[in-house]
Amino acid sequence: MKYTIEFKPRAIKDLKVLAPRDRGRVLAKVESLQIDLVGDVKRLTNFTPEYRLRVGSYRVLFEIEESRLIIYRILPRGEAYR
Repeated sequence: MKYTIEFKPRAIKDLKVLAPRDRGRVLAKVESLQIDLVGDVKRLTNFTPEYRLRVGSYRVLFEIEESRLIIYRILPRGEAYR
């Protein structure tokens, strides 16, 4: 299935804070999610948003609504699940 990617304003702010090298890696992994959720994706239990993508020490928190993939936050692992 092909997904369209939508960034929430807070996720865009999170991206701007990242180092250029990390930002490039995160964006490359997010783009690969468009086709059948390729990557280290895990469904989270008792947590909203429902999914996470692992990119090194960063976590991309997102939800899936029909054919849209909505990215809420991009955080270091230690801060992602608080």
